[in-house]
Amino acid sequence: MNFFSKLFEPEPRIVYENLGYPGDEMGSLAKEGKVMESSVKNPNLKSATFAGGCFWGLELAYQRVPGVAYTAVGYTQGPEDQPTYREVCSGSTGHTEAVCVYYDPSECSYDDLLNTFFDRVNPTTVNGQGNDFGTQYRTGVYTHSEEQMKIARERFELVKNDYKRPIATELKQAMVFWPAEKYHQQYLEKGGRMGNSQSAEKGCTDTIRCYG
Repeated sequence: MNFFSKLFEPEPRIVYENLGYPGDEMGSLAKEGKVMESSVKNPNLKSATFAGGCFWGLELAYQRVPGVAYTAVGYTQGPEDQPTYREVCSGSTGHTEAVCVYYDPSECSYDDLLNTFFDRVNPTTVNGQGNDFGTQYRTGVYTHSEEQMKIARERFELVKNDYKRPIATELKQAMVFWPAEKYHQQYLEKGGRMGNSQSAEKGCTDTIRCYG
């Protein structure tokens, strides 16, 4: 049982089966406590997980990357099962907002995904990005294989030379990824808070408005 259901008023749990692919698959795997290197439905697609503050803007950035086939936002690196947005925003579940991508390694390398990540985040900021602060907004690269970890370690060694302050971004093995509520998925593409849809076209370089 989720610990927070005992503390807060009852809140509807996320129905992962209603999210559509890939959220439904990711939710099913999370319930089984599994962290996969590849999609079950499409084994040619590899998994990668990144946390870069608020997950809306980071997801749109990855939607635009050629070779990224699917994206989902959610919560990872925490011990609680089936967390909700409200619970994660309390800062008490241990999770961070994250994006899990399914990518085709024949079209997009893991290095390409790291490029997108480091182009968007300030890796020296502790527990936050931009105007969002709290442990739920900490940044991280969470690897799904030994190969990803090797590549990421090498990149971290290079990146730290670009900054005077120490790198705060986590580099850890991926834990279970719990997809977020359906309204959060592809949020900015669907219009965000302002109802102004932002392009998810591959290769798009339009400035991402983080809240819509």
